[in-house]
Amino acid sequence: MRILVTGASGLLGLNLALEASRDHEVIGSVNSHAIRTTQFATIQSDLLKPRALEALLEQSQPDWVVHCAALTDLETCEARPALAEQLNSEVPRKLAEIVARGGARLVHISTDAVFDGRRGGYREEDEPNPLSVYAKTKLAGERSVLEVNPDAIVARVNLFGWSLSGERSLAEWFISNLSAGRQVGGFKDVFFCPLLANDLAVILLKMLERGLKGLYHVVSRDCTSKYEFGVRLAEIFGLDPRPIRPVPVGSAGLKAARSPNLTLVTEKLTKDLGESLPDIQSGLEKFHRQHLGGYPKQIRRMAADGPGG
Repeated sequence: MRILVTGASGLLGLNLALEASRDHEVIGSVNSHAIRTTQFATIQSDLLKPRALEALLEQSQPDWVVHCAALTDLETCEARPALAEQLNSEVPRKLAEIVARGGARLVHISTDAVFDGRRGGYREEDEPNPLSVYAKTKLAGERSVLEVNPDAIVARVNLFGWSLSGERSLAEWFISNLSAGRQVGGFKDVFFCPLLANDLAVILLKMLERGLKGLYHVVSRDCTSKYEFGVRLAEIFGLDPRPIRPVPVGSAGLKAARSPNLTLVTEKLTKDLGESLPDIQSGLEKFHRQHLGGYPKQIRRMAADGPGG
């Protein structure tokens, strides 16, 4: 299959493009963060420009499209709501329309943050209640995608992994700070179900292969607090977890509201895939093996402005 991955320099987009390139022809679209790689082709595209989406689809001629591009920083979304609306709501709708006309299959990446997190244990049929600009614009995006392209997959995700900058995921943040001997806070009252980006990528490809469509929760089969996530990560990496202080999210001074309990139920996906999803521990152990094998350095070398760029 020929697969177009938008946002191919981002955390999920890059890892997905690398995973997919093992068995498929991959074209990754990038904007401000160019990448150097021989593992898949890249196209520079500003998705907000007129006819940029049409040109991207015409140039890549994909069988499958995985739309990872988004404005994901919650604080930036609060500061620039119009840009968040464009990137997280309007672009996905337009892309879904174009993909539907051309006959390709689409996966649109959404977020667990569409829920307010007051109770947790959310299923796909539960009514969302987004708290932040980011979450509101992502919910509008997923709804518009399914409205114009009912055969699309909308995947609500939470993930960690190695990124181009080495600074995009919570796991990288913990490792960087603990390795430098710095004290950090871990939210003791925020719960989530993160998947390793590479595992998430493989699952999304299986969903496409098996012809799934509609809304799915694509997260780890178990959940943890962000504080406990950091402690478990430190232990696996052989780092002292004591510098991680359990703190309430309210102490961080964040402008964007955070949902405290984003535990999601994955029974629908498990049933439709016919297999269980990875758990957090296996993801953390694989994340560590990637570190030992030089995977994060391999990724960082792909940065066009990195060493040798």
